[in-house]
Amino acid sequence: MLSTTGLVRANLSSSKLFQGSGKLKAYTAVCINFQKRENSYVIFNSDEGRSRMMQSTLGRGDYSSQAAPARKGNEKPLQVLAPVSSQHEQILTNDALEFIKKLHMNFEPQRQELLSARTKRQREINEGKRKLDFLESTKNIREDKSWRVGPLPKPMQKRRVEITGPVDRKMVINAMNSGADCYMADFEDSTAPTWNNQLAGQWNLKAAIRKQIDFKASNGKEYKLKSDPATLLVRPRGWHLDEKHCSVDGSRLSGSLFDFGLYFYHNANELLNNGLGPYFYLPKLQSHLEARLWNDVFVFAQEQLGIPRGTIKATVLIETIPAAFEMDEILYELKEHSAGLNAGRWDYIFSCIKTFQQADPISGKSGNAFCFPDRSQITMNTPFMRAYSLSLVKTCHQRGAPAIGGMSALIPIKNDPEANEKAMGRIRDDKARDVQDGFDGSWVAHPGLVPLALEEFTKVMGSVENQIPKQRDDVSVTRDDLLNFSVDNWNISEKGLRHNIHVGIEYLAGWLVGKGCIPIFNLMEDAATAEISRSQVWQQIHSSKGVLEDGRKITSDLVQQIVQEELAAWKESGATDKLPYEKAAHIFTQLAVAPKLEEFLTMPLYETF
Repeated sequence: MLSTTGLVRANLSSSKLFQGSGKLKAYTAVCINFQKRENSYVIFNSDEGRSRMMQSTLGRGDYSSQAAPARKGNEKPLQVLAPVSSQHEQILTNDALEFIKKLHMNFEPQRQELLSARTKRQREINEGKRKLDFLESTKNIREDKSWRVGPLPKPMQKRRVEITGPVDRKMVINAMNSGADCYMADFEDSTAPTWNNQLAGQWNLKAAIRKQIDFKASNGKEYKLKSDPATLLVRPRGWHLDEKHCSVDGSRLSGSLFDFGLYFYHNANELLNNGLGPYFYLPKLQSHLEARLWNDVFVFAQEQLGIPRGTIKATVLIETIPAAFEMDEILYELKEHSAGLNAGRWDYIFSCIKTFQQADPISGKSGNAFCFPDRSQITMNTPFMRAYSLSLVKTCHQRGAPAIGGMSALIPIKNDPEANEKAMGRIRDDKARDVQDGFDGSWVAHPGLVPLALEEFTKVMGSVENQIPKQRDDVSVTRDDLLNFSVDNWNISEKGLRHNIHVGIEYLAGWLVGKGCIPIFNLMEDAATAEISRSQVWQQIHSSKGVLEDGRKITSDLVQQIVQEELAAWKESGATDKLPYEKAAHIFTQLAVAPKLEEFLTMPLYETF
């Protein structure tokens, strides 16, 4: 069981660890002396520790997440460098902080190595030194048809409809009451990771698991949890994201381990007592080695809390094109902890743009000819998306794992019955295709879409819980199939370019004030779709094929002209009085016209909080 001796909260009467408003607290290792430093307090248990910390850059907004030099675990203080409300103290308990500190100490070096490997691979692709392909070194895993993932617990066997969304209190209640089989509570793409959002989300999920959550809206409407809520799955942030408000020995904590660690520590045993378990979604993986790291984390976490190995179940989002070439291997690495794969379609499109930003997908030669058309033309029926989704179903079912379809971004349209009927028809077609292809379930973004999606899956599946017996032996996907980016009637329109600019700026304006999920033009936009918008504009500027259908080359000047036109319209409508559109427009323009494609939109944005 986890030791509870690692961290303590300083006693106010004896140490008076407060600054300014009296709300900023530091949580640190058991100590002999304490030292004030840059709006936080650090407690050290050795002269060496005190010396090291005084030389660090804690308190700055630009310090690196590079792993600190290794020392003994009990000599590394953990800091919380942000205000902590009395409610959130129930999340940042001494034992919970000790647990996430142990996760950091054990796995941060491996995380940094894997992030460096990502950078190296992308550089080699850009330079024409590497072609994306199936790995020769793991061929035996792909060709061995005998192995299977571990058995699925009962709650993971039926997942026809999964609703996804942020972790604010109203959403948690509505999603768990929606009638969906599962609710994917998202700390990543649909949550702007402010300090308060992350901690409030942890508190909301902890309360929901114990059926102690309710909400009263400003109009007096009350929300309470039903007796048979959806099964809860949690998506922590990706490996590339830091939690800048927590630091160990000058090194930021991984956002992944912070989100996972707090949720698992507080809720794993309670979930087991309720006949459920700690179930997760893992985002943005780019290789089976990144899945291996997650598996190591799961084994360690279960051992620390005395929970049987294999209790954790995790579904991996295949939302990067490098991961599409390693689906068997990813399932293999997570074998006893695997709950299958999900076709994360929007980030997958973004990943294709990012991966081949300076190289030809098929030949691997360095160049700038690759370019996508309007976003609306990149559908699930384009060759590369069909190959990716069918390959995912076949791979999962051959290994006894669920295959979950992705998100249709459309949402119900109020006050326009005709437009709503068209939108619902498109969603119905999307879910009908998923279930006919063999997916065991699919995602929706709005409670109003649950009955529609459920109906389409029930038409095909009847009373069976999943379609894992549907093996799809008829499917054979090659490297060239996954890289077949051809699109019928390919074109880039000014309307499509303007749409990307509008969506990108409007999403950023919401994100900057803490909203990670925003309805725009009757679509639910999150960080994944915003990534498509800004990366497409960047690609169209830099690609030789970035030419409008009327013959105009898309340039930085043209993009900046459209940005100013959109901004003028927001100003005229008064929208700029409510959201920071000007700041968002500035950030979007910088990212879109930059000579180098920023790896992730959310990384520089996070530093604005």
